[in-house]
Amino acid sequence: MHANEDKTSLKEILKMLFGASKGFWLVNVVNFGDGIAYFGILNLMTLFLGLKGLGMPDDLVSLSVSWFTGFVTLFMFFGGFVSDRIGVRRALTLCLALLLGGRLLLVLAPGLSGVPLASFGLFGYNILLSPSFLLCWAGLLIMAFGEGVIQPALYAGVKEYTDARTATMSYSILYAIMNLGIVMESFISPYIRTDAPFMKVGGRDIMGLGLGISGVFWLCTAATLTMLLVNLVFFTKKVEARDRLVTDAPAVKGAKPRTFVENLKELPFLDARFMFFIFALLPVRTLFAHQWLTMPDYIMRCFPAAVGAKYEWITALNPIIIVIFVPLVAAFTRRVNVVTMMITGTAISAVTTFLLVPGPNLTALLSYVILFSFGEAVWSSRFLEYVAGIAPAGRVGAYMGLAGIPWFLAKFTTGLYSGKVLSVFVPATGPQDSSTMWFIYALIACVTPLTLILARSWLTAPLGTGSETAR
Repeated sequence: MHANEDKTSLKEILKMLFGASKGFWLVNVVNFGDGIAYFGILNLMTLFLGLKGLGMPDDLVSLSVSWFTGFVTLFMFFGGFVSDRIGVRRALTLCLALLLGGRLLLVLAPGLSGVPLASFGLFGYNILLSPSFLLCWAGLLIMAFGEGVIQPALYAGVKEYTDARTATMSYSILYAIMNLGIVMESFISPYIRTDAPFMKVGGRDIMGLGLGISGVFWLCTAATLTMLLVNLVFFTKKVEARDRLVTDAPAVKGAKPRTFVENLKELPFLDARFMFFIFALLPVRTLFAHQWLTMPDYIMRCFPAAVGAKYEWITALNPIIIVIFVPLVAAFTRRVNVVTMMITGTAISAVTTFLLVPGPNLTALLSYVILFSFGEAVWSSRFLEYVAGIAPAGRVGAYMGLAGIPWFLAKFTTGLYSGKVLSVFVPATGPQDSSTMWFIYALIACVTPLTLILARSWLTAPLGTGSETAR
């Protein structure tokens, strides 16, 4: 985005957004459903793969989840080219079909034998090969590819179905709607998963269905099927042609098709500030990975059973805050320098992790989730806007994929050690020392805001002629 941005008022922006095209809102319908399905599964994946489900040991669980989330982001890079090549509408249909198949394999995996057929060592891990594990990993791999393509397709869809005047708010709405899906799934998940009291109505306890984690995963699979049908029925070629506002650059007559290598050269690999900016976020991003790699077992092992039974409600505080504050923060800070927003938001998320250091305490846990989430709300959607804003027409998906590489590294590398750290400091049985674990993780996260502060003048200095100016 240019520093001399449009001066359209907030009221006018909101009016334009709520009167946005059918294509924009259909993109967000898929975004909403995928928020339900993807995070509904991810929140419980470590428990599903571990002792409460397939029976993988802690280190193999963390390795599996980290490879899954890492491959999601790795495929985002190549997935960006897919959405740019076949278009947003067809990319969404392809992804939803793949995700439906992958989620079916995952929920069917416990029905197969868990007896290992073979085993081998890999980087210090003992990899057990059983029919249930293999089917599970196949499902995770297919899901990873589907998610890797659908994310840049959604970002590209927002750019194509809105204009520059509504960019900041449209990306915040995309992020908020995804989190609204997470909120809805998180609220109903304990009702499906446990047979404990779910809530009181008229003085009577409403008991949960007790269908277990698999029951929740079946709900997520059904949500995927629904989104696929909605996309096929309502997101037609006619809607795509009528509502698409951003088109590809006009082709030059007689020009040869660009090769894959030529396309790569147009990406900002050689832009030192852009690459530094996205990689500086790597340390604080490890905290996001811990939300599903460490937090589920931390809560189940360190808190009373009554707290564990409502685990999803605790994690739902994050998307609730995102839904409320991302649009508000975006609306009132849309002219604030993006680096300032990144420093502020990452500092809040990193520093609040120290609240967990004194030891397990429900008030401290809830305070941490709330403040951590507010920090995320400050910088999350602005980062998406920054990347999409510098991308030329027809290249948004590829740029989004590139920006996701550090996220891939955070997911992948965090999982390589989180399971081992968990088994040392917070084992399922025996003495526990969660304080040291969270102290280490907080120190790692603080590297990001400190790095951005030290490099601020360089990151915000005007770029050369023909380049974008960092906002």
